[in-house]
Amino acid sequence: MKTAERRIPGDPTKDQLIDRFLRVNQAGELGAVRIYQGQRAVLGKGRHGPLLAHMAAQEQHHLDTFNRLIGERRTRPTVLAPLWHVAGFVLGAGTALLGDRAAMACTVAVEETIDAHYAEQAAQLGEDEAPLKATIEQFRAEELEHRDIGLANEAEQAPGYPLLSTAIKTGCRIAIWLSERI
Repeated sequence: MKTAERRIPGDPTKDQLIDRFLRVNQAGELGAVRIYQGQRAVLGKGRHGPLLAHMAAQEQHHLDTFNRLIGERRTRPTVLAPLWHVAGFVLGAGTALLGDRAAMACTVAVEETIDAHYAEQAAQLGEDEAPLKATIEQFRAEELEHRDIGLANEAEQAPGYPLLSTAIKTGCRIAIWLSERI
């Protein structure tokens, strides 16, 4: 099956769908890079410093990849990038200031949201977009690795974990919706 082959009236065309995917993924990876920069600014010399550096490096690779694809496909980036630049750093530093567990709770919440987001995208891509689908699936696996790192480092023991997780996931879903469109 090909991408957007079974679209109905009102659904995005294939080109519109790919533009949305690239736009939102670039924005999301920018936010992720900034979250880890914020966390590393607060916790970088602590016991989680090497883990944060590892995850940050993977997110930077994801961002670099989507930056390249945006240029190759001539997709307009989101105009909200400056907002995500600031919001990502504030979220990362803010949760890190609450402690190691809260920083890991942030990672888990973000990565669970991105897992569902990337899974939905991969399901919509056909064989005509096999390289993009493979990239998204690879990045999804790395995001799940980040989630698992957060869980292994006591994310669920953060004070107010259910509330913190719900708030972060809601913010991520809003950012995804906006970045796809604006």
